[in-house]
Amino acid sequence: MNRKTVAVLPGDGIGPEVLDAALPVIDALGLPIDLEFGDIGWDCWRTEANPVPDRTWDLIGRSDAVLLGATTSKPRREALADLSPELRATDPQYISPIIQLRQRLDLFANLRPVENYLGGGTPYRFCVVRENTEGLYAGLDWNHVPDEMWPLVAEHPNVRRSGRDGATASVRLQTSHGLDRILRFAFETARTHGYERVTLADKPNVLRHSSACVLERLEAVAADYPEIPFEVLNVDAVALWMARRPERFGVIVAENMFGDILSDLGGGVMGGLGLAPSANIGEKGNYFEPVHGSAPAMAGRGRANPVAAFLTIGLMLEHLGFPDEAADVQDAVRHVTRRRDRVTYDLGGSARTGEAAQAVIDACLEVPHTPTAAVITIGDELLRGDLEDSNAANASRMLGERGVPVRVRHTVGDDEATIADAISRSIGRDDVIVVMGGLGPTSDDVTRGGVARALGRPLEHREEAWQGVVERLTRFGVAIHDDNRRQALFAEGADLLPNVNGTAWGCRTESQGSTVIMLPGPPRECLPMVEAVLRDGLPHLPEPPEVMTVFRRTLGIIEADAAALVDELVKDTGVPVKPAYRWHYPYVDVRLGCPPEAADDLAMRLDLALAGHIVTDRDRTAVQELALLLDERGLVLDLDDRLTAGVLAAELALERDTGDGTRTLAVSLSGVWHGGSRTEYTGTLDLVRTVRDESGAEHTATLTVPNRGPEVTAYAAQFAAWSLARHLTAHPHLLTEETA
Repeated sequence: MNRKTVAVLPGDGIGPEVLDAALPVIDALGLPIDLEFGDIGWDCWRTEANPVPDRTWDLIGRSDAVLLGATTSKPRREALADLSPELRATDPQYISPIIQLRQRLDLFANLRPVENYLGGGTPYRFCVVRENTEGLYAGLDWNHVPDEMWPLVAEHPNVRRSGRDGATASVRLQTSHGLDRILRFAFETARTHGYERVTLADKPNVLRHSSACVLERLEAVAADYPEIPFEVLNVDAVALWMARRPERFGVIVAENMFGDILSDLGGGVMGGLGLAPSANIGEKGNYFEPVHGSAPAMAGRGRANPVAAFLTIGLMLEHLGFPDEAADVQDAVRHVTRRRDRVTYDLGGSARTGEAAQAVIDACLEVPHTPTAAVITIGDELLRGDLEDSNAANASRMLGERGVPVRVRHTVGDDEATIADAISRSIGRDDVIVVMGGLGPTSDDVTRGGVARALGRPLEHREEAWQGVVERLTRFGVAIHDDNRRQALFAEGADLLPNVNGTAWGCRTESQGSTVIMLPGPPRECLPMVEAVLRDGLPHLPEPPEVMTVFRRTLGIIEADAAALVDELVKDTGVPVKPAYRWHYPYVDVRLGCPPEAADDLAMRLDLALAGHIVTDRDRTAVQELALLLDERGLVLDLDDRLTAGVLAAELALERDTGDGTRTLAVSLSGVWHGGSRTEYTGTLDLVRTVRDESGAEHTATLTVPNRGPEVTAYAAQFAAWSLARHLTAHPHLLTEETA
């Protein structure tokens, strides 16, 4: 294919930022496209009194497509005020760059695709086609009614009350030429992109005569597209149904003002203007632009969402004859936005513009990602606490072992709408959604309907499942009731999952990139089915990479401080590491998941960073570690305990094998309270452990902790055990141990 030239006009505000972030995708995809940059926008107006200089028109003329970032427009008075006195003296006329491009290039069609890129809910995909050159924005707009029009409006009651100086007028101009080409463009778009219907959004109940002419042209053009149904709806009804049921639409075509309003509503439907692309197409040229505008207040802050720029580039690539690469960009955006992978603030993330753009580019290049899962358990009895929700814990563990960690877990009651809502929130976002419970034969078992509702599909009777129900009930001599037929209902098109341990079969289906798995609730039935699906039913998901866990249990450090040290350490490793922290008084556990080849180096770094606080590299307490050490060395403690009230001795007795020994170690424990009340649990407490060796020398270790409550006694026992173990092993990091 011949190389293509694209005129890149970054423009104003955030326009340069989003294009700088998104344009590397063209090189990443290896496309034969040359980018030539030009000037447009407010700086051109301020310095040249022309927002679209002649040199820019020359660039546009020799380019195959125009990619526009954003432009700023202001009212005439403000525009003139921004000029130097010399330029202002020439009395230039400010005309918006957008208007200039549309008029000079005769860009009659504005295309605004709308799709559920965020996932969740019912999938939808439609577009708004807006006529750009006539309608109510044709420029037939007067601040005083022209003489030629006065006889037409003079008798209007409001005109009589306002007088001629108090009346203005605008004309909605529509021509057969303009109507035919925009309607044909709408039908061609439907045919090319597989949209099932064309909807004309007009106001025929009010604008009866002009709308009748529009309908005539619609019927004439539609005759050339007999396979595509069409309809005419009031524009306000279209707005309502766009918000309520966007999935009912295919191509919505409208005159200029109606299309302007509906297209921005479409941006809101899909999640905001940061997701909305646009194309302006004509017989002499084109330009492609993200819809969000220049947003000058956001410029330079690195917060702008680049997704609309990527989708706009996708539209441009399709126009230039690169449909596969355009689809790659769109798929990458779906992946990133649905999984909230490095997204900007407007999508609930914290990524900066460049980080969000890199996420899309990585997805285009199929950089491996970690799949995620959602686990949803159903049942009023779970919400009441009547039953332990063991299914959620076991399924989460099994999914994690399969390399699909659980992102979110929900427990919901036996309510169809609530079940559907919980599932919808994960469709398109999580790779696997496991729904368990509520598949019995009774009226409160409504999970089937909730799943079907979330998928946007009807329930259908599956004879194979019904025969399985009948066979099992008959085998055990159980009467069959009509209610049992509920257990043969499944979302249309789902793959069945037989249940060898019960009558409630499950099913598996795909929706928006998510695998939805519906299973019965009893663990004896459910968990073997989970195991089977994870083993055989997810071939599209990669096997998990081998991961080794480096574990350290720490004492004497708060979770935030431990995380700050470890997070900084992880950044310097240069390998993928997933840290996890768990606080369980008095310990903070640190787990680092990493490639096996990096584990030794990471463990060494972790030991250096947390050396003064590490208790063990195993899932054991300090008392358990000390008990092993005392048994190995045959030691007995001569304990003077004025700190733990016998807790340390009692816990050691439970953990030691014998408690016997040939040598005695003299240990005293005490506490010093500062700045508060010992009994009211305020202030701080110095934990003091002293060891007297055979020579009579004393070795003291101290640790200051908040006097937070009765549980400080447990902390003291663990501290004493930890510091004793360090003393016995001559650990190089001995807190503040002193020898006297």
